[in-house]
Amino acid sequence: MIDAVILPMQRRLLHPPARVLSRLGVSPDAITLSGFGIGILALPLLALGFFGAALVAILLNRLMDGLDGAVARITGPSDRGAFLDIALDFVFYALVPLGFALAAPDANALPAAVLIAAFVGTGSSFLAFAAVIAREGRAAPAYPTKGIYYLGGLTEGFETVALFILMCLFPVHFPVLAYIFAAACALTTLTRWRQGWVALGGAGTTSVRDRPEESP
Repeated sequence: MIDAVILPMQRRLLHPPARVLSRLGVSPDAITLSGFGIGILALPLLALGFFGAALVAILLNRLMDGLDGAVARITGPSDRGAFLDIALDFVFYALVPLGFALAAPDANALPAAVLIAAFVGTGSSFLAFAAVIAREGRAAPAYPTKGIYYLGGLTEGFETVALFILMCLFPVHFPVLAYIFAAACALTTLTRWRQGWVALGGAGTTSVRDRPEESP
């Protein structure tokens, strides 16, 4: 919801370390993969009940997620980088509630499943819109440098990270936090469906499935 607002500040803060990393020859893809490797550690740490250590892994993952883009803006973005960034992010987001489910299956399994299902809704609507709108070469006005079209909503990156922080600080309240955020994700999914319906339903819009088949 506020990603676009904090993005300029984030870029200013990350530009100096990104410049150092680019001079050292560290590639954006290496940062992305390293950050994902660190983020994966949150799963066993959460499952074992080491919530403080898991929080450190989560925050480092998010820091490196910002750094890879900052370095890419210096060295030059790539399609592979954009693909890795978004693909690995969605896996990481699902691993966190899974870790809480493993930590306390009786209390957390159902809310974790509901939250992951809600993530599927926000993620699929996000990616479906980006895939279709890419054919028109449009960029999101609030995120002009992103590798794919970013469709905003009530629950975006900042809100998700804030949720994970609260969960790690107050793990006993995971079920309540998960259900509340799942409801917010459902609202985001509905608004994105509506945005897609309106933006992609104009006269003359032809989808791939509506195009006549070409002769071999």
